[in-house]
Amino acid sequence: MRRWMALPAVLVAALAIATAAIADPGNGKGKGKAQQKGNTTFTFTFANTDTGSCGTNEWAALQETRIWKVRKTATGWRLTRYDRGTFKTNAGPSPGACEKGSKHGTVVAAGVKGKFHGYLAGTVTGGTFTPNATCPANTNCGTRSAFLQTYFPGGTWSCDTNSTDCKFVFEYAAPAKSNPKPLRFRHWQDKGKGAGTMLKEIFRGDIATA
Repeated sequence: MRRWMALPAVLVAALAIATAAIADPGNGKGKGKAQQKGNTTFTFTFANTDTGSCGTNEWAALQETRIWKVRKTATGWRLTRYDRGTFKTNAGPSPGACEKGSKHGTVVAAGVKGKFHGYLAGTVTGGTFTPNATCPANTNCGTRSAFLQTYFPGGTWSCDTNSTDCKFVFEYAAPAKSNPKPLRFRHWQDKGKGAGTMLKEIFRGDIATA
């Protein structure tokens, strides 16, 4: 399962927000606020895990801040997810171990530390946007499925269907100052367009010790 497709169990930078809070985040700590210029943002922070190019192994544990930004358009609601935080690796296959067309490693040692950021953007059609909804108890509305079910009941996000209307870029870096042991690769990128059968995804680089 790819990084941007993951549905975390419990999850970029702070955006300028105004007016009163309009969302109860539930288990994932966070808040939602209305912005000026017609935008609405919802912020959540939580722990997460990450899978790499092989699609199965959880190569890192994440401490993540996630911001959902909603903007009205002529065809629906533009929904963009911004992620930012830190990661710490688990021993095993590196995130780029199964990628093609790029120089990469095969394994990563446990305890490598770094930072990541990225976004995922698509359009929600159908359903009703309910910015004042309350996240159900014991639910983390920072996750993809819970957020949509709570704030867009009945809606469909283009990033969850066979669609060309979806794009994403995620960047990971493990700086030398945070990792005294030398790494063979210190930067990994996961980017692409489309979703479902129309997904075109590219991996570049790696976070790898060998």
